[in-house]
Amino acid sequence: MKKSNLLILTFTFLLLWSCSNQKVHTTVVDKLETNIGAKGTGFEIQFYKGKHHNHPTFAFWVEDLEGNYLETLYVTQYLATGVFGHGAISEGKWSSEPGEAKRPASLPYWLHKRGIIADGKTYLPTPEKPVADAITGATPHNDFVLTAHSTQQLPSKFRLMLEINQPWDWNEYWNNGLYPVDADYKTSCQPALVYSVEIDQSKTEKDFYLNPIGHSHYSGKDGELYTDLTTLTTAKQIVHKVAVHLKK
Repeated sequence: MKKSNLLILTFTFLLLWSCSNQKVHTTVVDKLETNIGAKGTGFEIQFYKGKHHNHPTFAFWVEDLEGNYLETLYVTQYLATGVFGHGAISEGKWSSEPGEAKRPASLPYWLHKRGIIADGKTYLPTPEKPVADAITGATPHNDFVLTAHSTQQLPSKFRLMLEINQPWDWNEYWNNGLYPVDADYKTSCQPALVYSVEIDQSKTEKDFYLNPIGHSHYSGKDGELYTDLTTLTTAKQIVHKVAVHLKK
């Protein structure tokens, strides 16, 4: 065999061996759907997780340009039912088993906007008065696409909102000693982040992108929006990107 042919065969073998031993990386995308059959405005929301995404609690909702709450499109099941992966034993102590718990620091901006008092004291849903199943679901582990419909025709211009929070998400500023006697703070640490985008329904072919606009109260004591994000670190990396497209 000629030397040139031997070199060609050797190169071809090495190339095929290299390709066969490379791992194939595929992106897993979860599919979610809420308000199936509703006749209002349709959405396709694409959520791309950030590098510090780790089973967060979140809610998507819509409001008018004056900030008035209209309706919720999706909320994760733990908060929607009041039953979490670790139930409360006593203040500041948690079970290793699922159970009922009150976590007002989870999504306080959404809770106050929604404005429904389920237990006579707080805005938290309970097992007796949960959020409707039609708009709830488990927290996706992967990137996801949420197909959602409002139950009403929305104004020509409105805002799509997202609030997201990762429990026990400490950093140098939001540390265990910042509010040492506040048990609600310690279930959240870095407070929930709020994202928003203004949507114009006349631009149905355009993708809209949500951007952070502030954070919620660190222990859920009010429904205010705090616009200083300089002390938040990993909380900003729960989300990589959220895009929304209106469905005709």
